[in-house]
Amino acid sequence: MQIQIQDLSMTYPSGKQALQRLDLDLTSPSLVGLLGPNGAGKSSLFRSILGQMPYSGTITFSPAGGPAVRLSDGANAPLAARGTRPLIGYVPQSPSFDRGDPVSVLDFFAAAVTRWPVCLPVPRRHRELVARCLARVHGEDLLDKPMGGLSGGQLQRVLLAMALEPLPHILILDEPLSGVDIEGEHQLLEMLDEIRTSYDLSIFLST
Repeated sequence: MQIQIQDLSMTYPSGKQALQRLDLDLTSPSLVGLLGPNGAGKSSLFRSILGQMPYSGTITFSPAGGPAVRLSDGANAPLAARGTRPLIGYVPQSPSFDRGDPVSVLDFFAAAVTRWPVCLPVPRRHRELVARCLARVHGEDLLDKPMGGLSGGQLQRVLLAMALEPLPHILILDEPLSGVDIEGEHQLLEMLDEIRTSYDLSIFLST
């Protein structure tokens, strides 16, 4: 899998330019870090790749053994008749939620991945699925913990496990180290490298 970005520019509705003539190649399996201060356009670049923001230039996805797919201004424009957009896993910047909410990791995860209502008991099959997903990030012990009681590093593990279900071709993480202590940072980066090699993923993160 390869992502090729060519001559990408983006302007905010205010008229401020977010990105100017950016070129980038990302080939699987690779781990690429995007560094820059707040407001430098890191999240905007990710949202362009996700097809959520208009831009000029081209973003092309080339799956292994398959036809390439080009995005133009956030819309799918296949280069080949059978081209399909790859699956992208996305971990946003630290989400805000009520820390006093009694919802457990199991409830939260099952609702997000299976659409099972959080107000109902989670069936065994969904519990087993969530446990398998958490095992990918060595987070099995988090299954029944309340979401509001998670540390920054534990929350990132849960969000990462969600982004890996189903397994994507590309994994994008926006500021994953924000709110994580030094030890948690080391653990998260080591785990991302393990995921990259285990699942042959391209991983793109910002900080």
